[in-house]
Amino acid sequence: MFPKDGRYVCNACGAVKDIDNNSQVFKTESKDKETVVIREHVATLPKTRIACSECGHTEAYFVIRQTRAADEPETRIYRCCKCNYSWREY
Repeated sequence: MFPKDGRYVCNACGAVKDIDNNSQVFKTESKDKETVVIREHVATLPKTRIACSECGHTEAYFVIRQTRAADEPETRIYRCCKCNYSWREY
């Protein structure tokens, strides 16, 4: 789930949860799996300056994953801080 317009929104199932100071952990159930989101981790995602191809905003969250063989470089996955558009760099 990602923050959007003062609420957490799940891009996979569309679940919505209001952001408030009282809730630290909440769960969503989708099909056959349950996802636990800890609010503190959402605020600590690293950010970088990179241009979003959808809206032109120059700041995005990122994570690095090893999506291919170990002898190949990692994949950088970005999510725009403004419009939540996601893209990858190999």
